Amino acid sequence: VQLMESGGGPVQAGGSLRLSCAVSGSISSINTMGWYRQAPGAQRELVATISSGGNTNTIDSVKGRFIISRDNTENTAYLQMNTLKPEDTAVYYCYVNVNIGIFHYDYWGQGTQVTVSS
Repeated sequence: VQLMESGGGPVQAGGSLRLSCAVSGSISSINTMGWYRQAPGAQRELVATISSGGNTNTIDSVKGRFIISRDNTENTAYLQMNTLKPEDTAVYYCYVNVNIGIFHYDYWGQGTQVTVSS
């Protein structure tokens, strides 16, 4: 199973970025998809998740600014990030929980850097 992330980069405060995470490999189905982030010197924190049914959760600090979505036909998750702030600067990691046969597994992407300048 491979997760291919894209969409990170530098942006000025107030700008927008859209992260993508494409899942490939021999999987039966994808359960939860999500995004975590890790800022320098900080622990990795959950940003947003979306269930297979489309139910979403986001942390308070990004509510109203970040939107998580998924395309089940493309096995891809997205994180639309609007009104970015310098404190959003971090490496963003895609996360998926997938079914392979009767088992389920967690996988992580390699991370994509988001840098917001003031």
